[in-house]
Amino acid sequence: QVQLVESGGGSVQAGGSLRLSCVASGGTFTAYALGWFRQAPGNEREFVAGVNWSGGSTRYADSAKGRFTISRDNGKNTVYLQMNSLKPEDTARYYCAAGFSRVAVLTNRNDFRSWGQGTQVTVSS
Repeated sequence: QVQLVESGGGSVQAGGSLRLSCVASGGTFTAYALGWFRQAPGNEREFVAGVNWSGGSTRYADSAKGRFTISRDNGKNTVYLQMNSLKPEDTARYYCAAGFSRVAVLTNRNDFRSWGQGTQVTVSS
């Protein structure tokens, strides 16, 4: 089971940018599709972005399209989420997740078996 540790969260004003990182250990990194989810207080955990094992395919939630970019560096066992043009409604705890897949991008949270502890993102207006 791979272990995941996120970093890069913080507080930013609307319109600003943040880059989240997630480092994996304890598994074969390229065996996993990776994803970013977020959860705001009182809300369910929702899919934000996903990337397949090679980094060649990505998927985004409608709320993230055009503003967020997911990428991975298999040499560093790291997945990133670049977030631009941040809005107050992006405020949430962001989680990195990994699920076994050598083909598809995963988007359903039930397909992910490993989760990080999360990193808080707060966007003020």
